[in-house]
Amino acid sequence: MKTLTILRHAKSSWSDASLPDAKRPLNRRGKRDAPIMGERMLEHGIRPSLIVSSPATRAWSTAKIIAEAINYPREFLQKEKSLYLASLDRILDVVVAQDNGFNNLMIVGHNPGLTDFVNFLVPGLTSNLPTAGVVSVEIDQDDWSLYERPATKLLVHDWPKKKAA
Repeated sequence: MKTLTILRHAKSSWSDASLPDAKRPLNRRGKRDAPIMGERMLEHGIRPSLIVSSPATRAWSTAKIIAEAINYPREFLQKEKSLYLASLDRILDVVVAQDNGFNNLMIVGHNPGLTDFVNFLVPGLTSNLPTAGVVSVEIDQDDWSLYERPATKLLVHDWPKKKAA
């Protein structure tokens, strides 16, 4: 069994038009929502053995905040440049490339690719993975080869504005 968690970066700032897209930081709401979602991930039992993030400032900042909240060693965070604004196919390539010794993987990135990836794993789940939104699935196989849609079980679908059940 594998567990795969998909996390969209928290809300980012558009206030400085001179910044390139990859350098946009988290805004006030993003800095508020990311630790909240980290706490909720702890409550959901999300415990990745590997976190791989887009190197974009907003994604990397989100990954660091989440890592702290879930007690994941920050020095083990990995940047993967191909996750920056990645398509479904590129995200699949990144996941498939991971060592099968890791059973619990978290990917931190961007839309629209993450929404497409989530819907690949759980068809029809959402029309939009919101900022700081998280989806976690259990995958009924022993490796990360996901090019053919795997059998999955939805474990978590949460986002900052979601009302408690």
